[in-house]
Amino acid sequence: MWGSHRRRVVLALLALLLAPPIANAETLRVGNPSPQAFSFLPIDVGLDQGIFKKYGIEIEKVGLSGSAKLHQAMVAGALDIALGAGTDIGFLVKGAPEIAVAAMAGPPLLLGVVVPYDSPLKTADDLKGKKIGISTVGSLTQWLMLRLASQKGWGRDGVTLVTVGADVTIQAGLISTGQLDAVVSSSALGYQLEETKKGRLLFPTSDIVTDFLIHAIFASQPLVRDNPDAVRRFLTAWFETIAFMRNDKAATVRVARSITNFSPSVEDREYDLVMPMFSADGKFPGSAMAVLQTSFVELQLLDKEPDLTKYYTEEFLPRR
Repeated sequence: MWGSHRRRVVLALLALLLAPPIANAETLRVGNPSPQAFSFLPIDVGLDQGIFKKYGIEIEKVGLSGSAKLHQAMVAGALDIALGAGTDIGFLVKGAPEIAVAAMAGPPLLLGVVVPYDSPLKTADDLKGKKIGISTVGSLTQWLMLRLASQKGWGRDGVTLVTVGADVTIQAGLISTGQLDAVVSSSALGYQLEETKKGRLLFPTSDIVTDFLIHAIFASQPLVRDNPDAVRRFLTAWFETIAFMRNDKAATVRVARSITNFSPSVEDREYDLVMPMFSADGKFPGSAMAVLQTSFVELQLLDKEPDLTKYYTEEFLPRR
């Protein structure tokens, strides 16, 4: 019995010695432009599992509505970290005092084209000439529809794009009442509407583009300058959380449902569809960044393609 007790003590001491060094816990203000989106769930899962705390990071979550407000908060010095869209790098090109420190997710599996349940539309080809809801002008949702129209040879006027905002409740109402032929929204919204026979997912937008950067993690310049170690520890905790989410679907779905209030079957389907988009290492793929560069011109946000290498870094990523 004494031998067994001594082994437990030795194992406990080894665990302490091998655990990552933890600095004094410090608080990082982390902005989220869409608190209900599965894309930003790792923050909540990491908090639920104590992963950020393990690396001496306390998280102050700041919910914001959309990318513009997210980066306005960064400019105002109200945030340390921003979880945003890959296309948000455009704000940096225009002078926002921050830098992208990790590629968060690649193909846009989170988003899909949702149509009324009894819609005659069956494929992407059927969207020609149709009225399609997007969140706002200059958004990723707009670019995806413009990219589809270009791929199909329809031209920019091949679809009628209607700005409807990012509120999924409003989007669901517009679809279920037939006021729109389709809307670019959360793929999970299509699953949810399918349960009540009010809508359905026509296809995920990854069918339009796969080599892409749908999400990135941004750090403020003051944080990078004054506390680079905090950036490293945040990213280490983030990617450890991604690994946990891949290995524990049940816990991930549980946390997700506490936020989205989707049914178990919808959240189960969303997990299976969306989870593969998350980067495991945060590296910025050159081919995806090239596609991202073209999006700024196609959206008419910039006159020419920017050199994006000036606006992101892999310096703070966990070493493998």
